Amino acid sequence: MNSPVSAAAPAPLDFPGMGAADAALVRRYLGYVQHEKRLAARTCTLYTLALRRLGALAAAQQLTLLQVQPEHVRAWVRQLRVQGLDARTIALNLSGWRGLYAWLGRQQQVRLNPVAGVRAPRQQHPLPAVLDVDESMRLAEFEQDDDTPWLRARDALMVELLYGAGLRVSELVGLDAAASTAGQAAGRGWIDAAESMVQVCGKGSKWRAVPVGPPAVQALQAWLAQRSAGLKRPPKDADAARALFIGQLGTRLSARSIQKRLRRLGLLAGVAKPVHPHMLRHSFASHLLQSGSDLRGVQEMLGHASVGTTQIYTHLDFQHAAHTYDSAHPRARRKTR
Repeated sequence: MNSPVSAAAPAPLDFPGMGAADAALVRRYLGYVQHEKRLAARTCTLYTLALRRLGALAAAQQLTLLQVQPEHVRAWVRQLRVQGLDARTIALNLSGWRGLYAWLGRQQQVRLNPVAGVRAPRQQHPLPAVLDVDESMRLAEFEQDDDTPWLRARDALMVELLYGAGLRVSELVGLDAAASTAGQAAGRGWIDAAESMVQVCGKGSKWRAVPVGPPAVQALQAWLAQRSAGLKRPPKDADAARALFIGQLGTRLSARSIQKRLRRLGLLAGVAKPVHPHMLRHSFASHLLQSGSDLRGVQEMLGHASVGTTQIYTHLDFQHAAHTYDSAHPRARRKTR
């Protein structure tokens, strides 16, 4: 089975089997999305791998990229499906291809986008895993006794922002300890304690403001009071010096480190489910909707481009209501003879 597109590391800009002219076009396009559209590094990596696959498929039929037609793309989608790629991976590839041809059209290199009308196979959308309210509160209020005060303060603020503000882990990693011109230019958010807001630079370099509650502000103050005291080494560079979440060796904390700390914290707090950052974001959205929050408002706080993405949490809300009905309403319980 072919492995799906992976973004573990930036893909080198080599395109085996692709002609020199096609490779040059692709490199120009990737330079455009990286430097002009300023897409995230992960997105650029996904595009690179998708276009490498496109070049291989075209070369196998002795086509240049400018000769590709819709019937070729539809045949390749069927081919990838037969090879074992799942619907999500095929959709990621089509997105990368579609962007390339849209750009080539603006460059007057092609007359039509051969990917424009091609859809990936329909995929099942499993409901995201969430914690219930009791589990979330147990995690947020859990006080570790086997770590240093420095680590406890840092972990407490991480949980408050992931569950209390619904941040993505990438957004959490990108927060600075304070607002600065250099930080904002680099897409680094910050917490405005006076306004009880966290300013976040999310997907597509779009900024949004998300309210935070008093527990988050208190956790921020507790962490900032000792953030510098627990470092074993001074910050590695200017970016690390600005970072809100920093490791003891003087580097900005990584997403992987946050995932590991959160998994450990969940185990210590007695949460049965394996806790990860996106689970807290899902829980944030689900619990807001269960409490009657407006769907559009939740969409804005999550930074979703489409309300359709946010609507997945209404299914969780319905699932919660159905479970409550099944367990509590007299007419939901059938009598057995």
